[in-house]
Amino acid sequence: MRRKKLKTAISALLAIGVAYGATAYLALPEFWTVHDRHLADRIGNFLTTTPQGIPGDPINVGLVGTKEQVLRAFAAAGWHAADSITLRSSLDIGLSVALDRPYADAPVSTLLYDGRRQDVAFEKPVGDSADRRHHVRFWQTKELDGDGRPLWLGSASFDRGVGFSHDTGQITHHIGPDVDADRDFVIQTLTQAGMIVSVDEAKGIGATTTGRNGGGDTYFTDGMIKIGVLAGES
Repeated sequence: MRRKKLKTAISALLAIGVAYGATAYLALPEFWTVHDRHLADRIGNFLTTTPQGIPGDPINVGLVGTKEQVLRAFAAAGWHAADSITLRSSLDIGLSVALDRPYADAPVSTLLYDGRRQDVAFEKPVGDSADRRHHVRFWQTKELDGDGRPLWLGSASFDRGVGFSHDTGQITHHIGPDVDADRDFVIQTLTQAGMIVSVDEAKGIGATTTGRNGGGDTYFTDGMIKIGVLAGES
């Protein structure tokens, strides 16, 4: 009798797991894709999307420099390059959050800009685990400066904790609402490290107090992109 009850309980748990996976990772993402299909086009060209086409975090920061200069700048400012998403790194970030242990190179989720996933991503943990961290993704563009160095456009935000997506129920990081604060934090830390020689601004998505990313988190922004010009070779 006890074995039969255990078998029934395991079957019920498996059924719940399958139902959750189908709902959170298949049905609800498709719903939000259809629901928000034209939102990104209405906002403009400075918004990332999830792989399912759901609007993501705004483009709010930029850098001018070679890839080597970008990597060197973040290393000098105490940031860590994010690991790629693999089964091992996914398990490691889960253990980091659950056990409150360090994982400074934890992966970040994939976002698309101009149809491409991020080229590089960096993070700066707050505390011991990977649940709270400053992070930024960058995409290399075809725009070049007078020295032939490319413009990198990025999306910076603060992961304030791990939970379930407000829209799909998927396990995800939730971002803080003030994305401008992390945009400024990126520029500030690189400037303090002596890696930025000048800063300019360009118009991004425009000011909003009702932004909403792919995880259903709301954000506000002045809609500007701060662009730092990196120091050249010394």
